[in-house]
Amino acid sequence: MKRIIHTIALIGTTLFFTNCVEKKETKVLTKKVTFKKEGDLKLLKAESDSIIKNLQIEIADNEYETQTGLMYRSSMKDSEAMLFIFENEIRRSFYMKNTEFALDIIFINMDKKIVSIQKNAQPLDKTSLPSEAPAMYVLEVNAGLSDKWGLAPGDSIDWTTN
Repeated sequence: MKRIIHTIALIGTTLFFTNCVEKKETKVLTKKVTFKKEGDLKLLKAESDSIIKNLQIEIADNEYETQTGLMYRSSMKDSEAMLFIFENEIRRSFYMKNTEFALDIIFINMDKKIVSIQKNAQPLDKTSLPSEAPAMYVLEVNAGLSDKWGLAPGDSIDWTTN
């Protein structure tokens, strides 16, 4: 009995001192991520090959960049876009986790033709946003721009890098 009381007293003392320890708050300092122009992209109308819009692009072409995309940014100019370049053409799916502003996600096949568009993808949403056909490239622009520019499946892209 004496042993049980001693054990209970020891546990109580440990809990008391553990709760009295000052908790330190850790702050994570992150550098603001800003747009880095790596090329220029033209959106072209299918019927006429006329230029719909010229954009400055940032390119995501390695695993870290394609996984991070536009996450942790607060905005992007309407003249800017992010182009994801993948090694193969498959059905792709994106989501908006940690992306703070709405986007149009444009899926493009290996022939650089638009195959589908996920319009007005909402900030911080974890819902899967799939392509309707295999895609090798994905272009992200501010929400509403694909409608404003009249983009449709069959339209194409072309780009140059700096």
